[in-house]
Amino acid sequence: MPSLFIGLMSGTSVDSIDAVLVDFGDEGKLKPRILAAIGHPIHAALREAILALCTPGPSELDRAGQLDRQLGQIFAEAASILLARAGVETTAVTAIGSHGQTVRHRPPGTVTSPFTLQLGDPNTIAALTGIRTVADFRRRDMALGGQGAPLMSAFHRAVFSTGINRAVVNIGGIANITELATDGSVYGYDTGPGNALLDYWVGLHRDQLFDRDGAWAASGRANPELLNRLMSTPYFAAEPPKSTGRETFNANWLEQALTGLELTPADVQATLSEVTAASIAEAVHLFADGGELLICGGGAKNKNLLSRLQRRLPTWSISNTNIYGIDADWLEAVGFAWLARQTLLGLPGNCPGVTGARKEAVLGAVYPP
Repeated sequence: MPSLFIGLMSGTSVDSIDAVLVDFGDEGKLKPRILAAIGHPIHAALREAILALCTPGPSELDRAGQLDRQLGQIFAEAASILLARAGVETTAVTAIGSHGQTVRHRPPGTVTSPFTLQLGDPNTIAALTGIRTVADFRRRDMALGGQGAPLMSAFHRAVFSTGINRAVVNIGGIANITELATDGSVYGYDTGPGNALLDYWVGLHRDQLFDRDGAWAASGRANPELLNRLMSTPYFAAEPPKSTGRETFNANWLEQALTGLELTPADVQATLSEVTAASIAEAVHLFADGGELLICGGGAKNKNLLSRLQRRLPTWSISNTNIYGIDADWLEAVGFAWLARQTLLGLPGNCPGVTGARKEAVLGAVYPP
């Protein structure tokens, strides 16, 4: 199979579309190489429409239908700009793997009929780019009783599994962990909030998209009472498999915890950073006493958050995936390119030990140009 694939990803933070052109090399030698990568902006009006659809509201069906097409168009635009900058013809690309934009995630245990919904019409992507598109990766796992998330664990196993205890933590809007044990077993789950609430709070009080380097959080002090209230949320104590999203960890969740407390905004930001660090560290502690922790996603650049993690995990070596040749900013988008490749090869893309699905399965559906 030709080795060039595009991966498209828009996460819980809804800050941009990650688009990567990946060369997977020769069969049997899986060494993903990023040939080009861009962060394609999501304009403010579209971001507001996405976030509005993440919680129940009026005219949801009409809004979702229109947003599905709009996102398909902007995903296709991202892929086309990526190829233009790389100087690569569409005919050289085997397929696009598109995650889409999650607007609602109701895993098993939260509703009677679990479902997950990602928008970004793959028919539109395929038609506008002229490239076969693979999408809808999560629902097959959910049909088999799984959470449908997190989905990167099989990819992490393929590229990072070694003879040492290694954990890969993606800190996006929501944080998730893949645990790669020395015996080859793989576990993982969503640990809880990542950047989403940090971004929300700094946007609310300082009109910034994110807290660069965690500098504002570093200027405050984590409040023990608020930390205790937030960490008492039942999700943290729930046994895996488990997955979550804005449905649980949102502005209302934070505002309820703040009731009766008088804190400076910087102290709240510091506490939110501590919640992310504490929930990740707890997952790592439950996995092993020491090993290598690889960080990816936007949180890999948050120096304050990483220092909080290191204090909680003194026996762990903490770095990011760059040291193994895959830029931490683009790892998840590379993973969806890999999932598209798995689909076309007829190979499984999920890890039942992570999602709780009854069996391994080929994920996604193929949409011809």
